[in-house]
Amino acid sequence: MTTTTLDADQLGHLRHWDDLSRRLPHDWSGMQGRGLGEDDFGSYRFQLAYTVYGLALTHRHRLPAAPGLFRPTMERLIAKLLEPDVWMYWRDVSRGGSVFNAHLSDRLHEEWDPVVRDNIMYSAYVQSCALLHDHLFADDRYAAPGSLSFRHWSFFWGGQEKVFAYDRDTLNEHLYWQMVENGYVGVACEPNCVFQICNQPAILGFRLHDLITGGNRAEEVVAGYERAWADFGRLDERGHYAMMVSEDSRAVRGNDALSPWVDAWCGALMSMWNREFVREHYPRQVADFLVPGPDGTLSVRSAPAMQVMGQTVVSDTCDTGWVAAWASEMGDRETLDGLLAHADRYMGPKRVDGALHYPRNDTPTDAEGHRTLIEPMTGNVLLGYARLNVPDGLWGLYNRPWDASHHAEPALVEVERDVEVSRAEVVDGVLHARLRRDRAVPGGGTVTLGRLTPGTRLRLGGQEVTGRREGDGLVVDVPDGPAVDLVAAP
Repeated sequence: MTTTTLDADQLGHLRHWDDLSRRLPHDWSGMQGRGLGEDDFGSYRFQLAYTVYGLALTHRHRLPAAPGLFRPTMERLIAKLLEPDVWMYWRDVSRGGSVFNAHLSDRLHEEWDPVVRDNIMYSAYVQSCALLHDHLFADDRYAAPGSLSFRHWSFFWGGQEKVFAYDRDTLNEHLYWQMVENGYVGVACEPNCVFQICNQPAILGFRLHDLITGGNRAEEVVAGYERAWADFGRLDERGHYAMMVSEDSRAVRGNDALSPWVDAWCGALMSMWNREFVREHYPRQVADFLVPGPDGTLSVRSAPAMQVMGQTVVSDTCDTGWVAAWASEMGDRETLDGLLAHADRYMGPKRVDGALHYPRNDTPTDAEGHRTLIEPMTGNVLLGYARLNVPDGLWGLYNRPWDASHHAEPALVEVERDVEVSRAEVVDGVLHARLRRDRAVPGGGTVTLGRLTPGTRLRLGGQEVTGRREGDGLVVDVPDGPAVDLVAAP
């Protein structure tokens, strides 16, 4: 656990993520990428899911005693992840027609259920995000039947409402058997395309489900996955991660174009269960992608856009964001600091009422050749994820989970929207928090403390306070002005 208080940039990312979670239904302003539809790597599903991951990592490693800060935001983001705007791309992608599956189009069909076959690039994120919530908050919210339901109805077309009802357990079971039936090599994203990257979130989900239920499926799946990929080679001939394997031919496609996102995304996630392997290859791999700039800044060299069927593929690679996330997981502070310094200097950071993000910019470089291109996935999510993560953050979440005693410790169980929390941890049974009220944001200016032992004494800004009892919690008003320390000692 990291005990330092969050800085202004880290707090700014948390505020931006909270703002995104509160957008009205179908409001995706600032989240649309360059690609058409929701087919590519900057899609809504990835932005939403990795915001949930970023929140989970921040709660686990930096603000462990503030469940009330993270829980509502994660729930709103998961609700958005279930919206049809996010998953209806599958109705079309499921039919195939790409260079990797056009030969199978006679046996493919339009599929409305977004998790019933293939599409691990969506289903695993629903699975893992729901299980992150229930694991971190010791809750069964997504165990309720139908709690993960995909619904669509239009007044103008389509007939009766389409409803595909799942929950954390039935979805986890379904993905597990898909993995088993495919020999543990993984579940396809698009038909016939099994990406290494997109099966890592499913493994995280299996591990979280095991932690909740006492099972051991993650161990089984990892062992099977290791055996299956031993036949293909996890790395290509140049030592970069193999991108995918074709389900029918078992042909492996390496990182032929030297695309940073392939190595970075895979390495950042796979490290959670295969840390030594990932760390062994990281220094040589990342060196192929970094471009030194002035004053210690670093940018990322992207591969040229693909040319397919006479067309230039327009998509968001999110290379800068993924390399930053990878560096954060590896504990490579020099690379991470260089990438963040470049983003701050050349990628137009924007603050609105304390919320920090980097707005989309499609211009590749400035007049001096410094990279300025930035996608919503990078600017909304991944740079914040990288700033808030800690070395071995996902590894720690996977391998060093909280036990039941954590959920009995005193905590901030509710946090009003206008209260900024830069510290929240329990040390030797004493709750320590640093709080600031921000009048630029709507809210009641209170926090609620829960799980307190009888006789607990509160000090706020060095002065003893009593708070007011509401149900099982104790409500404390956060004063205007600079941040103040709250201490709750038995």
